[in-house]
Amino acid sequence: MFKKILIANRGEIACRVIKTAKLMGIKTVAVYSDADRNALHVKMADEAVHIGPAPANQSYIVIDKIMEAVRQTGAEAVHPGYGFLSERMDFAAALEKEGVIFVGPPSPAIESMGDKITSKKIAQEAGVNTVPGYMGLIADADEAVKISDQIGYPVMIKASAGGGGKGMRIAWNDQEAREGFESSKNEAANSFGDDRIFIEKFVTQPRHIEIQVLADKHGNAVYLHERECSIQRRNQKVIEEAPSPFLDEATRKAMGEQAVALAKAVGYTSAGTVEFIVDGNRNFYFLEMNTRLQVEHPVTELITGVDLVEQMIRVANGEKLPFKQEDLKINGWAMESRLYAEDPYRNFLPSIGRLTRYRPPVEGETSRGGIVRNDTGVFEGGEISMYYDPMIAKLCTWGPTRDAAIEEMRLALDTFEVEGIGHNLPFCSAVMEHPRFTSGNITTAFIAEEYPEGFNGVPLDDAMLRRVVAATAAMNRVAEIRRTKISGTMDNHERRVGDDWVVSLQGQAFAVTIAADKAGSTVTFEDGHALRVSSDWTPGDQLARIDIDGSPLVLKVGKVPMGFRIRLRGADLKVHVRTPRQHELALLMPEKLPPDTSRFLLCPMPGLVVKISVEEGQEVQEGQALATVEAMKMENILKAEKRGVVKKISAAAGASLRVDDVIMEFE
Repeated sequence: MFKKILIANRGEIACRVIKTAKLMGIKTVAVYSDADRNALHVKMADEAVHIGPAPANQSYIVIDKIMEAVRQTGAEAVHPGYGFLSERMDFAAALEKEGVIFVGPPSPAIESMGDKITSKKIAQEAGVNTVPGYMGLIADADEAVKISDQIGYPVMIKASAGGGGKGMRIAWNDQEAREGFESSKNEAANSFGDDRIFIEKFVTQPRHIEIQVLADKHGNAVYLHERECSIQRRNQKVIEEAPSPFLDEATRKAMGEQAVALAKAVGYTSAGTVEFIVDGNRNFYFLEMNTRLQVEHPVTELITGVDLVEQMIRVANGEKLPFKQEDLKINGWAMESRLYAEDPYRNFLPSIGRLTRYRPPVEGETSRGGIVRNDTGVFEGGEISMYYDPMIAKLCTWGPTRDAAIEEMRLALDTFEVEGIGHNLPFCSAVMEHPRFTSGNITTAFIAEEYPEGFNGVPLDDAMLRRVVAATAAMNRVAEIRRTKISGTMDNHERRVGDDWVVSLQGQAFAVTIAADKAGSTVTFEDGHALRVSSDWTPGDQLARIDIDGSPLVLKVGKVPMGFRIRLRGADLKVHVRTPRQHELALLMPEKLPPDTSRFLLCPMPGLVVKISVEEGQEVQEGQALATVEAMKMENILKAEKRGVVKKISAAAGASLRVDDVIMEFE
């Protein structure tokens, strides 16, 4: 077995590989850029080598710098993780030439299947059903529009070397095809050093289901069942699960056998994924093959008990697979929520900054018999950089059934504390509560269809509202008792805490009466309905674990005047707890309106201005492109919300902007 492995990656996947390598008794080498000098993967590794400036195209994807780190440390093998150099044939070839083992497939297999255009051609020649499209090289935006018209809208514009949602756009008309081609080409060049683009038909109402394959160097290959990855935003997966709630045994077997046959046809070894689009009749079409480890591999590990990173390392070392196809059974159900540094309340725009609070849920077996796992690459006090992918953690749960796995995920998300940056944790919670998701009736259009106006939080139903009312009323009583004791000490008397309160939230007001004893409180509503509340919460705690009528409730708690900021299950609420008289007076208070910024185009996220598309004095129409801002390897085209005339442009291409910096002003 190898004595030392270098991980040519960063963040959570580097940490993930290091964990397994340590369990196997293998020393690890991390590489890092200027931005990652204090990163978690650097702290976890046995050695670390600096490889250059923050931008990936000056550090993590520069093959010569990785090769120099290999020589410097004497690493015998390199694990590429995912993204960066993981599917670069020239990187695998450089390692082979140096006599260093690549923990992945041989370079010809990467060349054949890592390139989306080549892989689709091979699949077609092998008789595999593929989505209609144009596999040749596309010269410019004009040709992209012409091809799109020939295929028929909608079309999917893809980077040939792409992955992780980078360099992908859906176009429904000529204008979107033109803009999508340019953006995909730029993103592909910046992320992968390869700007080739292809176009294929976008299948409406599709499900994205992929098969995990594992093959050794002795001709053995197996599939480890499927993952459902249909909950996507901008073609980037957000929620994954294994197995799929849609497949039957016959389809699962057919897809698995086809995936293995394809892997064998190209001489593939290691752990890879064959992706399919599946329609409502369970017809499936080959989409692409990812020759590296997938982001969502933990859900497969949870239902099979197989450590895929360990098997990759053992296969690279020349060992045979320790199991056969009939040994690989599906045990229970697993869910994965990708925690992104993207603010759902600002249309999921990237968010950077310092993690002032980062407290994941406790990992391991839960009191309900489930499992919680969190693969992460950050820590409290660490920085989220603008230079890399916005994913900061992968929260996974396992349960004996799909419903149990979802419930474990709900509670895990409730207890996951992240402060200091915008993040999509509330959105993941909202998905777990959505009846369409819980029923399994999902497609890749789920987010676009269910949140067409973006995400602004979710309203809680009456039953959950009452639970929150009861909880916050009891919490307020605890806080009031603390305040009276403090004031009583100062004034030499003790104020009595009243029993009658009005709790206002989500546009409603609930009058309640609290009867407290040593074990907790009974909160009674005007209609006579009562809830029993018990908790060990104390003022200042940012997480409240509360028992309401024997059922757990976990709240993220912040302070607002005369109440709390409460977050749970995708809702973000201001909850005011007042005496009846205070409530009467509050109703008379005027509402404070936010400032009018409609005359300005503000930068919605920290990023780099790639392009200003208009000039001062120019009249613009609704929907017209105004500027392009790049952040976290994604280009974002900012468009006019209404007709107007550009009065002043305050930013130029190449400028680095902060959130809400003015880009231009309108008359």
